[in-house]
Amino acid sequence: MKRPAKPSSVAGSPPAASKSSRIAKAFKNRDGLGVYTANPAAFPASRVIYYNERFVVINDMYPKATVHTLLLPRSAKHALQHPYVALEDPDFLAEVKVEAARLKTLVAKELKRRFGQLSVTEQRREAALANPVEGAELPPGRDWEADVKVGIHACPSMNHLHVHVLSRDMHSPTVKHRKHYNSFNTPFLVDIADFPLVDDDLRLDPASQDYLRTSLRCWRCGKEFGKKFKELKEHLEEEFEAWVRE
Repeated sequence: MKRPAKPSSVAGSPPAASKSSRIAKAFKNRDGLGVYTANPAAFPASRVIYYNERFVVINDMYPKATVHTLLLPRSAKHALQHPYVALEDPDFLAEVKVEAARLKTLVAKELKRRFGQLSVTEQRREAALANPVEGAELPPGRDWEADVKVGIHACPSMNHLHVHVLSRDMHSPTVKHRKHYNSFNTPFLVDIADFPLVDDDLRLDPASQDYLRTSLRCWRCGKEFGKKFKELKEHLEEEFEAWVRE
């Protein structure tokens, strides 16, 4: 995914890589996402997709799907709060939902760009557009936004508030174990549309539900794999090829 080009650096200014390296020293380990909200202009378009006064959008460094982005709010009040706390603020929640919807559309467009020529549904519509038949109903195109998830983790791995906006395919070499997979395919990933959560929502106490240790289940066909992660990974390769061609 691309962002608008920025003006060239002025003569004598340090290159982007050295800027980002210096900034990174102030944000280590669980605070690592802070480098992007502090100075997004210091990073290349391969990392920072776009930014404005309120948000920064990046490609996840360890993507768990074909397209995996993070929406990072820049609000000083909310940035270091747990998502459950930050999203209790109705004005902030509304703002996050609007920006997340915008990013969801961008991710969907990126999926169409990558896989549109392989999708039977998409190509059926393109063929009808190229050769219209009078009186014939135009086939619907593929709903790429239906293939995009938007949510936060019940127990985030990073301190800075971030919303995951990613394709649902789980096709990535960085999906390495059961917790990686289940963190995006169980209620551990809380859909941003579900906020604000009601007081008795079980996701408010994720430890008691043990979501990350639940039996592995294919996101697409529902087949159970128990604890057999290797077998699931092999199965996901087959499902990915079928999903792309839907």
